[in-house]
Amino acid sequence: MKEYKVGILGYGNIGRVHAYAVGVMPYLYDLPFKVTLAAVYSRTRETALGAAERLGCGFAAETPEELLAQKDIDAVCLCLPNHQHEEYAIKTLEAGKHLYCEKPLCLTHEGALRIGEAAKKAGVKVQMVFHNRFFPAVMRAKQLVDEGRIGRLYSFEAKYYHATNIDADKPYSWYFSKETAGGGVLTDMGSHIIDLVSFLGGRYARVNAAFQTAVKTRRDGDAMRPVDVEDAGYVIAELENGAVGTIVASKLATGTNDELEIRLFGDKGALRFNTEQPNHLAFYDNCDKSGSFGGNKGMKRIESYQRFDPPGGRTPSPKVSIGWERAHAHCMYSFFECLHSGKDCNPSLDDGIYNQYVLEKMTESAKEGVWKKL
Repeated sequence: MKEYKVGILGYGNIGRVHAYAVGVMPYLYDLPFKVTLAAVYSRTRETALGAAERLGCGFAAETPEELLAQKDIDAVCLCLPNHQHEEYAIKTLEAGKHLYCEKPLCLTHEGALRIGEAAKKAGVKVQMVFHNRFFPAVMRAKQLVDEGRIGRLYSFEAKYYHATNIDADKPYSWYFSKETAGGGVLTDMGSHIIDLVSFLGGRYARVNAAFQTAVKTRRDGDAMRPVDVEDAGYVIAELENGAVGTIVASKLATGTNDELEIRLFGDKGALRFNTEQPNHLAFYDNCDKSGSFGGNKGMKRIESYQRFDPPGGRTPSPKVSIGWERAHAHCMYSFFECLHSGKDCNPSLDDGIYNQYVLEKMTESAKEGVWKKL
């Protein structure tokens, strides 16, 4: 059986999620290949050593370069802070290793294009971790859109809410710096809904954005440091197909935890998905007949749960409630299935480059206070 060995660059919270996805795949899928975690790097040496011991991967790298120098590693999960993505994405590709890259791809569209050139030269595969595409409900939504069931798209709403920045006493971290994060909440969380809108609704034609930074300075040890990224981003967007809608990403949404919702409104139907109700896709078929007491009109709750296509979908049972980490696992599976079968990765590197381009235009719009054409 073919074995793919994986190295993880960056073992913070998201690095742990990637390690989990690698480890859980044999339980979720009857795979024709094997995926093994072979090495891990973390900024803190103690963290890397501890992770290597607990995960049984055998090698804790002292530097990213040491991990990339391992000849037996086939693929790398890039989970470093945003400002390190471009450097180590390119180094991963130049080392001839397949890349599984966390969002955002990097800090700038120019940097994203450089990664694209490196990928072409290397001839290896790259997949973006837009894992929200891999909820069964979202995959079913994509089917309905592609089948023409919502018809001509008129409008949309997309939002991603956290409450993590409402506390003015929350200490400063690299997330609050444009230099290290590339942007604020629109880059961090908004990249996911920007991707879902283009995945389900189509590409962007123009955008008009406004940013809000509620807490201007945060404590870093004994000093106060300025925050130069947004706590919330509000966008009006027009797609190439003429649909107009709103995109909101906020870490000021008091009372929320991790709420992502997207709604599409067409002339033949409408769709709604919310990660806090991830087992169902809401679908309104405008072609249903009305009649006494409403007839057959109304929103239908499609019971998506964990109904993945084979080889996934047997364990856990397709009737068991789905969670956020399950979508991550299916995203990871998709990457390795593409490596094994030779298919193109989806979400692709081009999706990551395009996402970076849209983010940049939204940021320019917020800075200049004008519409930006794409």
